[in-house]
Amino acid sequence: MDFARLAALYALTAVAEIVGCYLPWLVLRQGRSAWLLLPAAASLALFAWLLTLHPTAAGRTYAAYGGMYIAVALAWLRLVDGVALTRWDVAGAAIALGGMAVIAFQPQVAQG
Repeated sequence: MDFARLAALYALTAVAEIVGCYLPWLVLRQGRSAWLLLPAAASLALFAWLLTLHPTAAGRTYAAYGGMYIAVALAWLRLVDGVALTRWDVAGAAIALGGMAVIAFQPQVAQG
């Protein structure tokens, strides 16, 4: 899978998980309607399904996914929560994405 498609898949997977967790947070912390738990459950189901589309073994997928999750969570912090990112946030996300790239785009060795 090429870089852009795999990066987009990781990002979409992260968004699905964040939405699935953010909606219950709204219910529990901000007293929003319990009906939000239905799309939250659907989003978490989507997250689980998206994980199955990644081309590597589950453990490697989870390890690489963590880097993208960090970057998407910080983007969520800025865009949804309206909190300004610090240079430390940006640097941390860049380091995490670098780690993600090393894991996700490592050379494929033929099994034999």
